[in-house]
Amino acid sequence: MKIFKLLLVLFISSVFFSSCTVTDDTLDNSISLGELMSSYDLWYVDIHRTSGNGDVPFVSIAFTLSFANGNMYANNNIVDVGFTGNGLGIQVGNYDTFGTYLETFHDIDGRHDFEVVQLSLNEIRIFDTVQNVSYVLVGYQTDEFDYDMLFYDNIEYFLQEYTAWERTAISEAGTPNPFDSEHYLQFTPENNTTFYSSHDSFGTNIDNILWDFTGNYEVFDVVGFDNLKILTLNYEFGDIEEFELTVVNDQKIELFHISSETTYEFTGRGFIQLLRGEKSSKTIVSKEGRKRTKVIRKKKEKK
Repeated sequence: MKIFKLLLVLFISSVFFSSCTVTDDTLDNSISLGELMSSYDLWYVDIHRTSGNGDVPFVSIAFTLSFANGNMYANNNIVDVGFTGNGLGIQVGNYDTFGTYLETFHDIDGRHDFEVVQLSLNEIRIFDTVQNVSYVLVGYQTDEFDYDMLFYDNIEYFLQEYTAWERTAISEAGTPNPFDSEHYLQFTPENNTTFYSSHDSFGTNIDNILWDFTGNYEVFDVVGFDNLKILTLNYEFGDIEEFELTVVNDQKIELFHISSETTYEFTGRGFIQLLRGEKSSKTIVSKEGRKRTKVIRKKKEKK
């Protein structure tokens, strides 16, 4: 796939042309920035590589951005990713390019201009000099995108995309334990660490759930596994429950209770769709101002 180089790089290349053509086989300066931006279906926002002390809200909230024929699209939710807008998400604004600059016009956030620097064959850094923040975007075609990576790399945000998680199955194997009484869980964007739980009857309207307990949760990476996480629930009264967390699909998760060896299935209720940076009017869990931030997870060995 053809990629452009910045004007500065072009100038340097003109001086050292012979050496660059020999050593650099990943870059091609023969196309424009506009052609580059539309040459990939999806640009994954690698939020963990963000730098600077500013913020561009529509970029921070997005998992992917897409640029096609002057229209800008975003996947602001993990749920239904790959299906919404034929995989591109929803249209959130427009864009234009001039030289090495990307001009964006977001429906809510307004205009933001980015200087674009190519990092590798399918990676660019977009730098907003006014906001003093830069983001790394990684280009993919829709049929090559690793959706499992998206879920597990952003698991905290996936858990927050439902108003409640209702327990819908429990394994016959495993020893009885206090967590058997937990029928609902809720994960909120409060510092990405707050959870609530409820003993309310199955089938309770999510608007009427009474949250009995609260605490902090933490997600750990598992050494040697890309499709498994460790979830700990630290109840405010001191109890700690530890699970192996796996994603079944974009509405179901499995929690394997490590101490009792019981497996619980939870199903998401009350999908919270993030449109153009606004919270849903039906949301009972506040998502106002939700954005992705760098998540530095600790690692654990599989038990």
